[in-house]
Amino acid sequence: MKKSRSILFVLTILTLMLAACGTPAAEEPSNINALCTTEAMSKESAANLVIGTGGQGGVFYPYGEGLANILSTNMEGVTASFLETGGSVDNMKFVQSGEAQIGFSTVDSAFDAVQGHGSYAESGKVKACALAVIYTSLVHVVASEASGITSVADMKGKIISVGDSGSSTEGAADRILEAAGLNPQSDVTRQNLSIADSTAAMSAGTIDAFFWIGGTPTKAVSDMLAAGTKVNFIDASEYLESLTEKYGPVYSASFVPKDVYGTENDLSGIGIGNVLFVNENMSEDQAYQILKTIFDHLDEVHALHAQAINLQLPTATTGSSIPFHPGAIKFYTEQGVWKQ
Repeated sequence: MKKSRSILFVLTILTLMLAACGTPAAEEPSNINALCTTEAMSKESAANLVIGTGGQGGVFYPYGEGLANILSTNMEGVTASFLETGGSVDNMKFVQSGEAQIGFSTVDSAFDAVQGHGSYAESGKVKACALAVIYTSLVHVVASEASGITSVADMKGKIISVGDSGSSTEGAADRILEAAGLNPQSDVTRQNLSIADSTAAMSAGTIDAFFWIGGTPTKAVSDMLAAGTKVNFIDASEYLESLTEKYGPVYSASFVPKDVYGTENDLSGIGIGNVLFVNENMSEDQAYQILKTIFDHLDEVHALHAQAINLQLPTATTGSSIPFHPGAIKFYTEQGVWKQ
């Protein structure tokens, strides 16, 4: 009888373990900081730092350009530059290959990168470690007024820009379209356009709607509205629960005051956090010095973009989907804000 109970107990545990194993993308980032260790770090600091940013018209681009200037001016023996990229996915791959040393990424794309999922399934896991959580982006879902689109489900049969090919915007767009019951490959006529090209196409009337992950205000969107293009901002927050259930806690509810884009009402939607990250092989001292330089010149950082003011010590360690670099942990511990 005792033996039967033991077998039953083992079978019960195995059943629970199997039930807990869902799709790879639904894994929650628990104990993530164990993934970045001092064993992988270089002993040497790089003299040249390249920052992977994003496309012009977004937030990553001016943010990265400004950080490059701040680091070059204030870090002894270091020259920093910035690289225009397609965004999060490009940045992860460039930091992995060594073409860049620092990058910006949304937390959903970052999580996929360290797990080797989604856009990284073929290229493999990225050895990325967080320096700071910097701000939250809005998943902009914007439709032309003439299209008649008032919900994501209305996009069936329409021409939709889902962002640059392989970008975090494209990944989120596909997930939201699926959550709305649409096949992102066959139910819409998809175009892979940058934010600058998406807003231009919207103004020209050649697309019906576009997706874009970016801080608010995003310049390209503001410029489009200022030029008189009539649009509807679509609230996709109704899909937040199903997205979280399937992909884990990388999405959140987002709120944008009406004065940001001059809309009649405040906007609700889906938010995605953003991280500044490096390769795990960056030396502990260099990661530490980068953060020290950034926070020593925080007033200059805050002047780079409206979203840059959201970089603050109390929140810089909260909400990352990837492990923090040991140099970052050392810095935040000294500042008294490391609680993980």
